[in-house]
Amino acid sequence: MPCIERTPQRPGARAAFWAAWASLLMLVGCGAPKPPPAVQAPLPAPVATPAPAATAPGVVPKATPGGPAASTAPRRVSLPAPATPRTPLELQRQMAHRLVQAHPDTSYLSRAPDRLLAIPVLEIELNGDGSVRRIQVLRHPKTGNQATQLAIEAVHRAAPYGQVSHLPRPWKVVETFLFDDAMRFKPRILDLQ
Repeated sequence: MPCIERTPQRPGARAAFWAAWASLLMLVGCGAPKPPPAVQAPLPAPVATPAPAATAPGVVPKATPGGPAASTAPRRVSLPAPATPRTPLELQRQMAHRLVQAHPDTSYLSRAPDRLLAIPVLEIELNGDGSVRRIQVLRHPKTGNQATQLAIEAVHRAAPYGQVSHLPRPWKVVETFLFDDAMRFKPRILDLQ
């Protein structure tokens, strides 16, 4: 006849077993490998166009010591005409690529750093022709307050984004901007490709 008698357990043995099990699960979860970075197709080289002089006749811009007049405005870049996106996702990707092309000095394509200066999130509403109708800030960063304004200005400079009137309404794109310590940005959708 088989023995059905239970062996006595030490007090707290069950709690110790579950604590060890939970610790093991946490260790296994922390050691999960990160997915490999996405391979991106190279972007066409932007064409730089000279910015028109913004000074009035007879006014000389203030020069910095040891160099030419300081310019705080970003370099103007001429973008090719946008393609007509076939899907909302294609629209968002095209928008991200145009943002980077229009801002070669203030954007980056490399892997985002582990610590970011600011992460503003914008909801961009478009008109049927791809021009910007309205921008709503969905997330203001706690640090890097000027990052939100830089992202809004970048969206306006890279417009238009292609004919969207054939897509279902509303013509809105939500984009997250990843700002590094040098105040350069990257649209988050480029990391998800």
